[in-house]
Amino acid sequence: QVQVVESGGGLVQAGGSLRLSCAASGSISSINAMDWYRQAPGKQRELVAGFTRGGRTRYAESAKGRFTISRDNAKNTVYLQMNSLTPEDTGVYYCNADVVLYSGYMHSAWGQGTQVTVSS
Repeated sequence: QVQVVESGGGLVQAGGSLRLSCAASGSISSINAMDWYRQAPGKQRELVAGFTRGGRTRYAESAKGRFTISRDNAKNTVYLQMNSLTPEDTGVYYCNADVVLYSGYMHSAWGQGTQVTVSS
């Protein structure tokens, strides 16, 4: 009932920027939260940035000052502007949407991820 699609990843040189998009669609009545996670090879998936109902944001310590999360409520979309990228930012970025369905039930859905590779 819910689809989550990420886009915007790619290969970028250190110091460069990327803008990721995450769009949620389906039988969505409202969105409780939309979060960006990163999974690097051999590491656990970790929260990078999130946006909750009410406009509250959260960031990983490594992202603070470099990444900015924003949202377009009308499009059920969140964006992650990533600046001053370093090789440590490399990984697959996944979006998770926690939503309320038209039925009234809550549901959480993951996208397939988008690859971000930062070269030295």
